[in-house]
Amino acid sequence: MITKMKKLTFLVFYKDYEAFLERLHDLGVIHVQQREQGQISNPQLADDVRLLSRCNAALTALEPLVVQPKKPASGRKSSAAGSAASPAASPVAAQPSAGLTSAVSPSEQHPADGVTLPAVLDAYDALLADKAATEQTLAVLRKEEALLAPWGDFDPASVRRLAQAGYVMTFFSCPTRSYNEEWEQTYRAIVINTGKQRTYFVTVTPDGVTPDVDAELCHLPDTSLSSLRERIAAQEAALATFDERIAAFAAANVPTLRDGRQQLDDHIDFARVRLTGEPVAADKLILLQGWAPAKAIDAIRASLDESGQFYEVSDPTAEDEIPIQLSNNKFAKLFEPLTKLYMLPQYQELDLTLFFAPFFMLFFGLCLGDIGYGLLMIVALPVFTKLFKLINPDFSKWLVVLFGASTMLCGLLSGSFFGFSLYNLDIPFVQRMKEFLFVDNSTMFTVSLAIGVVQILFGMVLKAVNLTIQLGFKYALSTIGWFLLLVTIGVAVLTKTPFSNPVVIALLGLAAVGILFFQSPGKNIFLNVGMALWDAYNMATGLLGDVLSYVRLFALGLSGGILANVFNSMAVGMSPKTPVVGFLVTALIFCIGHALNIFMNILGAVVHPMRLTFVEFFKNAGYTGGGEEYKPFGQLTMDN
Repeated sequence: MITKMKKLTFLVFYKDYEAFLERLHDLGVIHVQQREQGQISNPQLADDVRLLSRCNAALTALEPLVVQPKKPASGRKSSAAGSAASPAASPVAAQPSAGLTSAVSPSEQHPADGVTLPAVLDAYDALLADKAATEQTLAVLRKEEALLAPWGDFDPASVRRLAQAGYVMTFFSCPTRSYNEEWEQTYRAIVINTGKQRTYFVTVTPDGVTPDVDAELCHLPDTSLSSLRERIAAQEAALATFDERIAAFAAANVPTLRDGRQQLDDHIDFARVRLTGEPVAADKLILLQGWAPAKAIDAIRASLDESGQFYEVSDPTAEDEIPIQLSNNKFAKLFEPLTKLYMLPQYQELDLTLFFAPFFMLFFGLCLGDIGYGLLMIVALPVFTKLFKLINPDFSKWLVVLFGASTMLCGLLSGSFFGFSLYNLDIPFVQRMKEFLFVDNSTMFTVSLAIGVVQILFGMVLKAVNLTIQLGFKYALSTIGWFLLLVTIGVAVLTKTPFSNPVVIALLGLAAVGILFFQSPGKNIFLNVGMALWDAYNMATGLLGDVLSYVRLFALGLSGGILANVFNSMAVGMSPKTPVVGFLVTALIFCIGHALNIFMNILGAVVHPMRLTFVEFFKNAGYTGGGEEYKPFGQLTMDN
């Protein structure tokens, strides 16, 4: 669900503006409605944004090289006085932070050790530049080595001394089949190296005589092969030290970069809010607007009343761009990263997180569908949590547990355990499980389609609810009509009830009224009928494709099971007969094969349910999205 918001409007005397912003910063619960005009033309802000981008890029590369410290439990920025309060919590600081520097950029501040953030970043860039230059030099030397290698190790000084004596040595290469032995008599050609493809030779001619040979002239570096290889070895040794140098740089400077990033992000946030204020009343007053959760208004009033500033609290209107804060139970909150990955809902519409979460968990289990894989996800939870965080850093370990449990439960439908069929075991308990749970491929195909029908119809119900909340019940009658039509036809077909049945006729009639005459309430009846016919065309062409998309649940589960079975067969079939060696080879193939299968299938089990959720379900639920995330001024926005 979406947290209820209140609109706050402030009128601040221009001399009190900085102090007032510090108070808002300490409150940490007000999302300031920003405007871009002042930000674009502010050069200091632009410089700070570029510096923050450099800092983020450096930390992205350097943080994996050092041990990550535990994240602080608090969720908002701490002031110099050490205050810490969650934006959703009731306590709100009453006094402005004494340590907040709003006018001076962190890029201009000097820490106690005298090292500034730009200096650290410049040193890092210089280190990377040195590494790139070494790599480039090494690449050039290796290219020269490739040119010299066919000629062997000779001293270029000897060639120069021969030229001083009146004889010129010229280097050529040609296809081996094109070499002419007559050149040995005419131009004193000497073959240096002959390969299957090319022949390398030199000619020794008096000064002024140009050899007329059908071969490619070779321009060699003015150095010996041994000297060149010594330089290559030196560059390789130098290059090998860069990883250690960068790791040492990371250990020494990542804390500084983290602190600098936090200060810089805080300063940028403060500067953007400062530039957001709109001067009014001959620039003597500054108008500022923002949003805060309704549950935090009492605490905000208590703090602002002490300041004596004018403020007004009002309800949002339909024209307002209201920030979105999702507020779900513990189960649905685990799936909020998926909602944010697509789009946050608008303030007036339903948050669908809670409604798609059970389906998504089921979809994942059906796509992976192996008891052993699900059990492994739970047993090796830290490993799989890191894997899932590569897909989305906001995924929680408890979401991985839910996915693992769903995979185990769905694996019971096929009885697959690391590709082996448990239901082949002649054990009474297992056979009883098979009687109750086993689903063959043909039935699983039908089940996948049935799940699609259920989710699409459920989406239509949510669309009707959404339209009722936003516009009124009559605007939902068309959607209700389509739902009633589809359900009536489906139930009649499944129960073999004739369409001449009075109840069926009555339900179809009600559905037709809603579809034909309430497509666009309040408009011309003919326009409604025309729009209904167009909607009928879209339904006829779209619903079938939407339902068929759910076949991927069956296909992915089937393909994963087949691959698991193939790896098992390979592990057994390629094993030598030697007892110990055979066991090791079998175990190696088994582990590598199933690791690859799990990795590939986990990606598919996340991506394809996302596709079904974002396209089929959201579309039929009438989800529009496009909401702006609630980001309170003063709340910590970066992980440190």
